[in-house]
Amino acid sequence: MAFLNYHHLRYFRAIAMEGSLTKAAKQLKLSQSALSVQLRSLETSLGQALFERKHKTLMLTEAGRIALEYAHAIFRSGEELSDVLKNHAGRGRGLLRVGAASNLSRNFQLSFLRPLIPRDDVELIIHSGTLRELLAQLQNHKLDVVLSNTPVRRDAETGFHSHLLDEQSVSLVGHKKRGMRPFRFPEDLRKTPIVLPSLESSIRTAFDILMDQSGIRPIIAAEVDDMAMLRLMARETHGVTLVPPVVVKDELETGTLVERHRFPQIKETFYAITPSRRFPNLILRELMREKKK
Repeated sequence: MAFLNYHHLRYFRAIAMEGSLTKAAKQLKLSQSALSVQLRSLETSLGQALFERKHKTLMLTEAGRIALEYAHAIFRSGEELSDVLKNHAGRGRGLLRVGAASNLSRNFQLSFLRPLIPRDDVELIIHSGTLRELLAQLQNHKLDVVLSNTPVRRDAETGFHSHLLDEQSVSLVGHKKRGMRPFRFPEDLRKTPIVLPSLESSIRTAFDILMDQSGIRPIIAAEVDDMAMLRLMARETHGVTLVPPVVVKDELETGTLVERHRFPQIKETFYAITPSRRFPNLILRELMREKKK
């Protein structure tokens, strides 16, 4: 049985990603000749040529493409093993690294993580960013889960799973005023300013369709792509704000804001996005199991 050298695979993957022995050697801090010797050793071990030269560029052969896929899988497994050992072996506390999309409700994030906050045996690391940034970190094993209000497509390369945690009808909220009459939707939007989520939001898309169907062009006071800012704007505006109630949960409970109209047909969804891993985070697995009860 041929001996497969882990370092040879690392060198091969670097060459494949750079497309050049010279660039890969510089990245690995090796001489080009030494790297070439390591590549030939791997090709000899596998009994296949992994590259062919075309126009001064190294191109993967069919065997090389297959080898690269396996190399990626092997290194992913190695990184997962390292994560598991660092997070669990010899430690009194477990670690959960959470990414939260910047446009996601802070109240929802808190409700999801609340079971872990009092625990002395769990350390939480919470990072906010764009969904694209967070998914890249999830794929590179820098995060264990990403919280988002949109699912992501699963493909063979990433293997992401989008778990629906909750969905909630959105509402128009505003300040309670003396002698306030019931809100007439959509007619009152002809003269009442409204604060809306940005055009990238799925609930904004659904709301705009309703407005088109009613033939009303609302008076837009502001468009906000961050739920924390949307909450602040709802507290400041004299009009109404389109928002999932969880975002202004405290204001609704204290009466600072009241619900003026609810849209049962427009839903805000909340997802936990997890990767396919041979060694899943045990804290996350326990948390997800509790959420499904």
